[in-house]
Amino acid sequence: MKKISVSLLLNLLLPIQVFSADLTVSAAASLTNAFKEMAPIFEKQNPGTKVRLNFAASGPLLQQIIRGAPVDVFASADQETMTQAQQAGFVKADDQKIFASNTLVVIVPKGGKQNPTELSDLTKSQFQKIAIGLPAIVPVGRYTKSALEKQNLWTTLEPKMIGTQSVRQALDYVARGEVDAGFVYSTDAAITPNEVKRAFIVPTEMPILYPIAPIKGSQNDVIASKFIAFVGSTQGSGILKSYGFGKP
Repeated sequence: MKKISVSLLLNLLLPIQVFSADLTVSAAASLTNAFKEMAPIFEKQNPGTKVRLNFAASGPLLQQIIRGAPVDVFASADQETMTQAQQAGFVKADDQKIFASNTLVVIVPKGGKQNPTELSDLTKSQFQKIAIGLPAIVPVGRYTKSALEKQNLWTTLEPKMIGTQSVRQALDYVARGEVDAGFVYSTDAAITPNEVKRAFIVPTEMPILYPIAPIKGSQNDVIASKFIAFVGSTQGSGILKSYGFGKP
């Protein structure tokens, strides 16, 4: 009988290695808290999967994908950015799903004495600096600009605008008292109740909707589809609701 080498015997006795699937999810900054809660739950339900979350404004996230970033799932804060991803060939129209909605609000520092009740109040002298996501790359900025243009206030307020790279940066500026007011989503205002207060809701012509889709060519397409299904499930929707997101 042939002898089995020690090294071969050790290899036979070692347990089979299970390779984990790393699922990279690029999501709009306003989804940070909700998706951070979802990730470990999804991992527990899908052993061997590690969810890697990447948060930023929707525009920069799309640019990362275009430049070759290894992304499996893209969740945007507006349909416009998702449509750009589709036109660039990174997502399919049939794969897109709307999973949540939101509301645009004006916030002010918690300890401040100024309490605007409508957009025209922001033209007053006590409001010198107003935080807004850059409309070219940040969906909340586009929603804001559209709302202000409808009331013929954009040109008047533009000199006061402090542009931000994401809605969370606008939130931080207000929370730290570096600006007098800011435009964010209602879900963002809700996570810092001790630092900011919601002044009023801003009506928008277009509803604020969140689409999600798998990236074409992903090596983790099966688990990506499972994650998207989880986001839209009863459990996922419940988590989104707990952070103030509305139904699609």
